Amino acid sequence: MPELLWPAALSLLLVVGAIGDILKRRLPNWLSLALLVTGLAFAFANGGIEAIGWHGAHAAIALAVGMALFAGGIIGGGDAKFYAGAAAWFPLSDGLSLLLSVSLAGLAAIIIWFGSRRVFKPGAIDPDSLYAKFPYGVAIAGGGLWLLWSALPA
Repeated sequence: MPELLWPAALSLLLVVGAIGDILKRRLPNWLSLALLVTGLAFAFANGGIEAIGWHGAHAAIALAVGMALFAGGIIGGGDAKFYAGAAAWFPLSDGLSLLLSVSLAGLAAIIIWFGSRRVFKPGAIDPDSLYAKFPYGVAIAGGGLWLLWSALPA
Protein backbone atom coordinates (compact mmCIF):
# COMPACT_ATOMS: atom_id res chain seq x y z
CA MET A 1 0.00 0.00 0.00
CA PRO A 2 2.80 2.54 0.63
CA GLU A 3 3.80 2.27 -3.03
CA LEU A 4 0.48 3.96 -3.88
CA LEU A 5 1.16 6.97 -1.64
CA TRP A 6 3.11 8.89 -4.32
CA PRO A 7 0.60 8.26 -7.13
CA ALA A 8 -2.22 9.21 -4.76
CA ALA A 9 -0.47 12.49 -3.91
CA LEU A 10 -0.01 13.39 -7.57
CA SER A 11 -3.58 12.38 -8.37
CA LEU A 12 -4.95 14.55 -5.57
CA LEU A 13 -2.96 17.61 -6.66
CA LEU A 14 -4.00 17.19 -10.28
CA VAL A 15 -7.67 16.73 -9.42
CA VAL A 16 -7.60 19.80 -7.15
CA GLY A 17 -6.14 21.77 -10.05
CA ALA A 18 -8.72 20.53 -12.54
CA ILE A 19 -11.65 21.30 -10.24
CA GLY A 20 -10.26 24.74 -9.39
CA ASP A 21 -9.76 25.53 -13.07
CA ILE A 22 -13.32 24.46 -13.88
CA LEU A 23 -14.86 26.49 -11.06
CA LYS A 24 -12.65 29.60 -11.02
CA ARG A 25 -10.56 29.39 -14.21
CA ARG A 26 -7.56 29.73 -11.97
CA LEU A 27 -4.58 27.51 -11.14
CA PRO A 28 -2.95 28.96 -8.02
CA ASN A 29 0.82 29.28 -7.65
CA TRP A 30 0.80 27.29 -4.40
CA LEU A 31 -0.61 24.30 -6.27
CA SER A 32 2.04 24.46 -9.00
CA LEU A 33 4.72 24.80 -6.33
CA ALA A 34 3.28 21.83 -4.41
CA LEU A 35 3.42 19.75 -7.61
CA LEU A 36 7.02 20.79 -8.20
CA VAL A 37 8.22 20.10 -4.66
CA THR A 38 6.44 16.77 -4.30
CA GLY A 39 7.54 15.73 -7.79
CA LEU A 40 11.18 16.38 -6.95
CA ALA A 41 10.76 14.62 -3.59
CA PHE A 42 9.29 11.64 -5.46
CA ALA A 43 12.27 11.68 -7.83
CA PHE A 44 14.73 11.72 -4.93
CA ALA A 45 12.89 8.94 -3.08
CA ASN A 46 12.96 6.72 -6.16
CA GLY A 47 16.27 7.57 -7.78
CA GLY A 48 18.36 9.89 -5.65
CA ILE A 49 20.12 13.05 -6.76
CA GLU A 50 20.47 11.96 -10.39
CA ALA A 51 16.71 11.49 -10.68
CA ILE A 52 16.12 14.98 -9.28
CA GLY A 53 18.22 16.28 -12.16
CA TRP A 54 16.16 14.52 -14.84
CA HIS A 55 12.83 15.44 -13.27
CA GLY A 56 14.01 19.00 -12.64
CA ALA A 57 15.21 19.32 -16.24
CA HIS A 58 11.79 18.21 -17.47
CA ALA A 59 10.07 20.78 -15.26
CA ALA A 60 12.47 23.57 -16.30
CA ILE A 61 12.04 22.88 -20.02
CA ALA A 62 8.26 22.63 -19.61
CA LEU A 63 8.21 25.96 -17.77
CA ALA A 64 10.38 27.68 -20.39
CA VAL A 65 8.20 26.45 -23.25
CA GLY A 66 5.03 27.23 -21.29
CA MET A 67 6.15 30.77 -20.54
CA ALA A 68 6.96 31.30 -24.23
CA LEU A 69 3.43 30.12 -25.10
CA PHE A 70 2.04 32.42 -22.39
CA ALA A 71 4.01 35.37 -23.78
CA GLY A 72 2.47 34.60 -27.17
CA GLY A 73 -1.02 34.61 -25.66
CA ILE A 74 -1.58 30.94 -26.49
CA ILE A 75 -2.03 29.61 -22.93
CA GLY A 76 -2.44 31.15 -19.51
CA GLY A 77 0.41 31.59 -17.06
CA GLY A 78 -1.29 29.30 -14.56
CA ASP A 79 -1.52 26.57 -17.19
CA ALA A 80 2.21 26.90 -17.93
CA LYS A 81 3.17 26.64 -14.26
CA PHE A 82 0.70 23.81 -13.58
CA TYR A 83 2.11 21.81 -16.50
CA ALA A 84 5.68 22.43 -15.31
CA GLY A 85 4.73 21.28 -11.81
CA ALA A 86 3.19 18.11 -13.23
CA ALA A 87 6.29 17.59 -15.41
CA ALA A 88 8.42 17.44 -12.25
CA TRP A 89 6.81 14.08 -11.51
CA PHE A 90 8.18 12.55 -14.70
CA PRO A 91 11.77 12.27 -15.93
CA LEU A 92 12.83 14.11 -19.06
CA SER A 93 12.65 10.82 -20.96
CA ASP A 94 8.85 10.86 -20.40
CA GLY A 95 8.52 14.42 -21.73
CA LEU A 96 7.01 13.50 -25.08
CA SER A 97 4.70 10.96 -23.44
CA LEU A 98 3.37 13.63 -21.06
CA LEU A 99 2.96 16.10 -23.91
CA LEU A 100 1.07 13.54 -25.99
CA SER A 101 -1.14 12.49 -23.05
CA VAL A 102 -2.03 16.09 -22.22
CA SER A 103 -2.64 16.92 -25.89
CA LEU A 104 -5.00 13.96 -26.35
CA ALA A 105 -6.78 14.75 -23.09
CA GLY A 106 -7.06 18.35 -24.26
CA LEU A 107 -8.56 17.29 -27.58
CA ALA A 108 -11.15 15.12 -25.83
CA ALA A 109 -11.94 17.84 -23.29
CA ILE A 110 -12.32 20.52 -25.97
CA ILE A 111 -14.72 18.34 -27.94
CA ILE A 112 -16.80 17.74 -24.81
CA TRP A 113 -16.60 21.41 -23.78
CA PHE A 114 -17.72 22.77 -27.14
CA GLY A 115 -20.40 20.11 -27.46
CA SER A 116 -21.84 20.80 -24.02
CA ARG A 117 -21.85 24.56 -24.62
CA ARG A 118 -23.74 24.03 -27.85
CA VAL A 119 -26.28 21.58 -26.41
CA PHE A 120 -27.04 23.06 -23.00
CA LYS A 121 -27.08 26.84 -23.46
CA PRO A 122 -26.22 28.06 -26.92
CA GLY A 123 -25.25 31.72 -26.77
CA ALA A 124 -25.78 31.93 -23.01
CA ILE A 125 -22.12 32.53 -22.20
CA ASP A 126 -20.82 36.03 -22.80
CA PRO A 127 -17.73 35.75 -25.02
CA ASP A 128 -15.90 38.16 -22.68
CA SER A 129 -16.79 36.09 -19.61
CA LEU A 130 -14.20 34.21 -17.63
CA TYR A 131 -16.18 31.04 -18.38
CA ALA A 132 -15.84 31.53 -22.12
CA LYS A 133 -12.23 30.40 -21.71
CA PHE A 134 -11.36 26.72 -21.90
CA PRO A 135 -9.99 25.36 -18.58
CA TYR A 136 -6.85 23.68 -19.91
CA GLY A 137 -5.91 22.58 -16.38
CA VAL A 138 -8.45 19.80 -16.93
CA ALA A 139 -6.43 18.51 -19.88
CA ILE A 140 -3.15 18.79 -17.97
CA ALA A 141 -4.65 16.86 -15.08
CA GLY A 142 -6.22 14.25 -17.35
CA GLY A 143 -3.02 13.70 -19.31
CA GLY A 144 -0.92 13.52 -16.16
CA LEU A 145 -3.30 11.03 -14.57
CA TRP A 146 -3.35 8.91 -17.72
CA LEU A 147 0.43 8.77 -17.96
CA LEU A 148 0.82 8.11 -14.23
CA TRP A 149 -1.72 5.31 -13.88
CA SER A 150 -0.91 3.65 -17.21
CA ALA A 151 2.76 3.39 -16.20
CA LEU A 152 2.12 1.75 -12.83
CA PRO A 153 2.64 -1.99 -12.61
CA ALA A 154 -0.60 -3.96 -12.33
